[in-house]
Amino acid sequence: MPIFEKPPVATLSPAKDRWTPVYFEHGRLEVDDSSVKWIGADRTVLRVPAATLSVILLGPGTTVTHAAIKACADCNTPLCWVGADAVRFYAFGITPTHDNSRARLQSKLHASPSKSAEIARRMFAKRFPGVDVAARSVSELRGMEGQRVRALYIELGSKYGVTWKGRNYNPANWEIADNINRAVSAANAGLYALTASIVCSMGYLPNLGFIHTSGTWPFIFDVADVYKPVTSLPAAFSVISQNPDADTQEVLAQLKIEIEAQKLLQQIPRHIEEYIQ
Repeated sequence: MPIFEKPPVATLSPAKDRWTPVYFEHGRLEVDDSSVKWIGADRTVLRVPAATLSVILLGPGTTVTHAAIKACADCNTPLCWVGADAVRFYAFGITPTHDNSRARLQSKLHASPSKSAEIARRMFAKRFPGVDVAARSVSELRGMEGQRVRALYIELGSKYGVTWKGRNYNPANWEIADNINRAVSAANAGLYALTASIVCSMGYLPNLGFIHTSGTWPFIFDVADVYKPVTSLPAAFSVISQNPDADTQEVLAQLKIEIEAQKLLQQIPRHIEEYIQ
């Protein structure tokens, strides 16, 4: 196996200090000359600074060697397997966090009905500033969240001059959705991928949510949905307003701008620590 020198734990950057995610498709991720390297189908060769990346997203047509997986694990850098242009999130590689205290704490709080409701209210407080969430039940707050999101879609449609007919998206039949629904889905998937990479790299469990409970990513949805109004949704509506036939690459490029403007790589870890206590 190619040699990759494992960096000391103390030198690894936390998620909040790492660079933006990188996306690769049609090529091979391997270790060569003691570093992680990307070799594209177009013969592009890039050295990948694995220890400073928040996540490596592997799209269609990619292969990865055992040595590359080990090197990324040694650097505590998640790898995520995604669809074309990162509009699907399929799986992630479990990374060593050197400590399972966060997973144990999350599990303990999730198992307690009172603590779980308390955390859900903290999350809702981010969504409803100025509202006394302690005076409302979690079920009532979930209903308010649904109303807030529906109103937000209408508001953004009016702001950007985009016709909004309602959320209509079926992953099994991508083509039947209109352009704005496809753009919203692509942007949300990108936001979820970023959030998943941070949640997993911090050692939390993506499948133990406090607001959302079904599916395999409820905690990802709990965390990411706070940022949709300032990242994924404005990205989708603004791009479609300028080009109704915009493809997912344009939407994701704008999403990257919104994410960087909001400093999500710094915000998300801090907010998660505020929730889970």
